[in-house]
This record gives sequence, C-alpha cells and structure tokens, in this order.
Amino acid sequence: MNSEILELLGDDAASLLDHQCAGIGADRLNAPGPDFIDRVVAQSDRNNRVLGNLQWLFGTGRLAGTGHVSILPVDQGIEHAAGASFARNPDYFDPANIVELAVEGGCNAVASTFGVLGAVSRRFAHRIPFIVKINHNELLTYPNRFDQIMFGTVQQAYDMGAAAVGATIYFGSDESGRQIIETAEAFAYAHELGMATILWCYLRNAAFKKDEDYHVSADLTGQANHLGVTIQADVIKQKLPENNGGYVALNEGGVKFGRFDQRIYDELTSDHPIDLCRYQVANCYMGRAGLINSGGASGDNDFADAVRTAVINKRAGGTGLISGRKAFQRPREDGIRLLNLIQDVYLDPDIGLA
Repeated sequence: MNSEILELLGDDAASLLDHQCAGIGADRLNAPGPDFIDRVVAQSDRNNRVLGNLQWLFGTGRLAGTGHVSILPVDQGIEHAAGASFARNPDYFDPANIVELAVEGGCNAVASTFGVLGAVSRRFAHRIPFIVKINHNELLTYPNRFDQIMFGTVQQAYDMGAAAVGATIYFGSDESGRQIIETAEAFAYAHELGMATILWCYLRNAAFKKDEDYHVSADLTGQANHLGVTIQADVIKQKLPENNGGYVALNEGGVKFGRFDQRIYDELTSDHPIDLCRYQVANCYMGRAGLINSGGASGDNDFADAVRTAVINKRAGGTGLISGRKAFQRPREDGIRLLNLIQDVYLDPDIGLA
C-alpha cells in the first residue's frame, strides 16, 4: 500500500482500512469499476449521447478506466464570494488557471460557472469534460438569503460543449419545491441533448441544527440523495456524513417530521464513518448513481483530511471525490499534489470495498 497514504491516515489507518460493513454488504452494491457504464448505466433510459459523455468523463485523467472520478469544482466565486475564495491565491480570478489546475492535476472533469468555463471554452472544452453549474446561491442580496437560482440555460451549456450540467437543491428549505421542479426540468432537457447530470444534494434548514448539526447526518443526507436520484441525477454530490439520527432528533418533543424506521440505525448503519457513507451510497439506488463526496473547506490538515475522505468514500462504494478549495487555495504545485493524493487512493488496489 502507498506509504504516504498510510502516514496521512495515522492512528485511523487500521480502523478505516480493516473495517467491513455488516449492515449493507458490498455484494448488494452496483460497485464502481472499469465496466460501470456498460454494466449499470446502459441498463437505464439514458440515450447514447449521455452514455458517451459519461464514458468520456470516466475515461479522462489519472483515474481513466477505473470507474472512479476526481473532479475539480470551482463555483465558489459565486457560492462563497470571489474575494473570500480567491484572496489566498489571486491567480484563480483568471478562469484559465482553474481549468489548467484540473488538467495538470489529472482530474476527470472540471465543474464551474457559465462565466468561467465560457471564457476559456474554445481552448479547453475538447481537452477535459466541462460540468457547467447552472444554478447558484448569490451572496450580494442584503440581508443574505439562501436560495439556488438559475444563472443560465441548459442550451448554453450544450452550445459550450459541456459533457454535463450540475445543479444544487437545498432540500428542506422553503424554496426546495421550486428548486426541485426547476432542476428536474433542466436535467430532463440536458439528457435529451445528451449531457450527463450531477446534483449537489445539500440540506438547508435552521431547524436541522439541534444538539448536533444534522445537515451532515447519514439518514437525512441519504434521503436527500434518494430524492436526487429520483429526478435522474447521474451522479450525486454529498457532504461526508459526520453523525446520524437526524430523524430521531427532529421528532423529539411531540414534533412529527418525515418518516423513518429504527432499523436504519440498529441494522443498516453503525457509528463507523464507512457505514454512514455506505448508507448514502445505498440511497443512490445501491450505487446505480455514483456518489461523490465533497472535500470541504481548506484548513490545517488538508492532505490528511482529503485522503481520509477518499478512503471512506471508496471503501463505502462511492465513485470519487469533488475537491476544490483544498486544491486551489494553495500554490499550484501543492494543489496538484493534493489532487494526485486523492487519486492515489482510488488507484491503490489494496484499498477495496468494505
């Protein structure tokens, strides 16, 4: 096994590398692999052009032919404000540097805004699959509000040569109904035109923060994933689960919210992070839609955090990682190294399904 991966996992190495999921066994999954498009996606109603774009996405970069993906997402110029996102490394105000990082970092695809990808499409659209993010939460309205609104059309993404479109739904928010309708319609048209679809399945409701922050609970994020696959997302982006029992906590004190079965907690999962992520994969139709977990914000232990997240995702049956700020908020050489470390996890044959 890669010695650097072992070193970065540290004291958690044995727990993460030796764990076996008992609640939902690996034999139940439609697991990632070199033949994933032929074995799984080709059974669906996706047309040949969607299959071709998915094959292009899975066939690009250092992970080509593995059934796993490493994606660079840089939509933070809108989602988190450009100054806040790029002040650490002002070179990334220039869209060319964003796409170059994805290419040089060996990524399968780059996900960004209409503006970023459109500004350099003639230079790069044939070299690396573009994922155009079609909606965003903008932070210039005062006071700030949290809603995903469309910034362009699916037709624009198609004309740009995109392989896929991406969108976010804030499940649980007051605006989620409209977002679900808009995104479902956009995804249907994207599939008609031959593009794949990726959904950022995020939770957003102040009531989800109780004794713990249940925006990252396995049960609630799992249900968000299930809703996302229901509107025919080909790939689901989700935060790595950090806890469980969101439904239980939200039903305390006589409140009735949603529906749940106690076996979610007693039989299907445990408190082990791989079991929690396996439940997210199960809600992606047992892996028929790929689960990619997000890399999260940049911090003091980015390399160790990225490797840990990749190991959990891969062993749970996930499809890969989508990591942005950890990569672009540092010198390019370090960003490339971080992306390559993530990819090394998926290339390591000694790290298998739990």
